[in-house]
Amino acid sequence: MKGSVLVTGASRGIGAAIAQFLADAGYVVGCLSRSGAPPNRPAASSATRERWFPIRADVTDEGAVRRAVKQLAEYSGPLAGVVNNAGVHDEARSADMTREQWDAAVSTNVLSTVFGCQAAYPYLVAAGGGLIVNIGSFFDKLGVKRNLAYCASKAAVGAVTRVLAVEWASDHIRVLNVAPGYIVTDLNREAMTQGPLRAYLERRIPQGGPGTADDIAVLVTALFTAGHSFLTGETIYVDGGQGVAH
Repeated sequence: MKGSVLVTGASRGIGAAIAQFLADAGYVVGCLSRSGAPPNRPAASSATRERWFPIRADVTDEGAVRRAVKQLAEYSGPLAGVVNNAGVHDEARSADMTREQWDAAVSTNVLSTVFGCQAAYPYLVAAGGGLIVNIGSFFDKLGVKRNLAYCASKAAVGAVTRVLAVEWASDHIRVLNVAPGYIVTDLNREAMTQGPLRAYLERRIPQGGPGTADDIAVLVTALFTAGHSFLTGETIYVDGGQGVAH
């Protein structure tokens, strides 16, 4: 075994794909979600499923996140890293956005990321170092109508990543931000694969359409397994070139 990795928001979507690929690579994966359900990955092998350790917790509850990391460490031994994937996306006209909508985006997208990093820190120090991967969004560098809270919160994830990468480098902890573009998941499959949104994305994304959850999982797993020891503090965009296309 290679140690354990905690993945938040692991029951479905990008988080579930990451949990599968990391388990395929030999990691014990703490699969944290509100429901405590295992990742929704029907094709996962029995060997992969045996390396999943489902944990029920609310990522916006600091104490619950700390208990989840402790529970995983006690179950599997040394912690190799954390993937802070859990997040929410809600649209609203900026002039009408409520305090509740703003707070929900900041709590789930930013504070939960900070909580995950802080909870993992002493375990990664004890292990001699490790890797934290935060899942941001390419919206962090765009001005997207009706997405004030989401864009701001994902930009904050990039800032958190940079600060911790610098502050924790002497502890041999690397921190990276993976920023997906439009990704097809079980939650948005219908909208992404048919109708006007699909037609728009085919025109707008240089590679011809949205990516998949597996595209993100492949990269995250490579960051854990490929030995990129000098790579830290960066935001890696996975958007098919959309964010840089004129």
